[in-house]
Amino acid sequence: MQREADSAVRIAVAQASLLGESPLWHPREQALYWCDIPGHRLNRFDPSSGGLSHWDFETDVASCAPMLDGGMLLAMRDGLWRLDLASGERKRLARPTYDPTQERFNDGKCDPQGRFWVGTIYEPRDAAKATLHCWNGDKLVQRAGGVTVANGLAWSPNGRTMYWSDTKAHTIYAFDFEPGTGELSGQRVFARFPLKQDGQPLEDYGGRPDGAAVDAEGCYWVAMFEGQRLLRLSPAGEIVREVVLPVRCATMPCFGGHDLKTLYVTTSREKRPAAELALQPWAGCVLALEVDVPGLPASLAS
Repeated sequence: MQREADSAVRIAVAQASLLGESPLWHPREQALYWCDIPGHRLNRFDPSSGGLSHWDFETDVASCAPMLDGGMLLAMRDGLWRLDLASGERKRLARPTYDPTQERFNDGKCDPQGRFWVGTIYEPRDAAKATLHCWNGDKLVQRAGGVTVANGLAWSPNGRTMYWSDTKAHTIYAFDFEPGTGELSGQRVFARFPLKQDGQPLEDYGGRPDGAAVDAEGCYWVAMFEGQRLLRLSPAGEIVREVVLPVRCATMPCFGGHDLKTLYVTTSREKRPAAELALQPWAGCVLALEVDVPGLPASLAS
């Protein structure tokens, strides 16, 4: 396994989020988008100019996806919405299928065919009641369940394997994926990590799998929340690379840049101890590092 020190990691966006999530490299705009969930904000960064912009909302915005018609699809606590990036106007596409006082949308992205998949988080975290839904441009359909914190959505380069994780259970699943219909089958454990023990120092804890992205070789890059690291897993689920980060809580990677060889990583500072934040001033910022194997381009929502 290749282990890389944090000297390879740089700060890409110094403006900190409370809980940065769902980074997305827009294939048409060549710009980075990401969400600040409790900050109720969608952010945009243009690396070519250094320009930053944002859209503010009245509730949680957890994930996003570019749309074929030029809008942005948002997964928010109160449903799925289409955002007009120019005017800031929103149109609701689907209402939530859950009680928004107990649950909200979380990690979401488009499959290669343009269907938007989005999981939920069951906020009491005392039962596996979170679910996975698919939006096909017409209706929202539940496709899986039995988890507590849905995360880690990604697809293999050939589009026939889908990954999905339960962060609380420290487990990443793989499914056989039928591209034409979006049907799932053959659920299996792709990777599993040790649970955090009571009183265990964070320095001895490897973290739990949060957001993820797949590269052109089919390797799965996952942010290990509280583990202060990124992992690259082979298609067989073996750890082939570890990147040690300068912040404790990475949330999700995505591939960007003109060649998709810049790995952007969102991070969190929400509810972190003051002593930790004093030692890790980049917490909440967007980090980046250069990689040899490019990622896969983001798909547009139909």
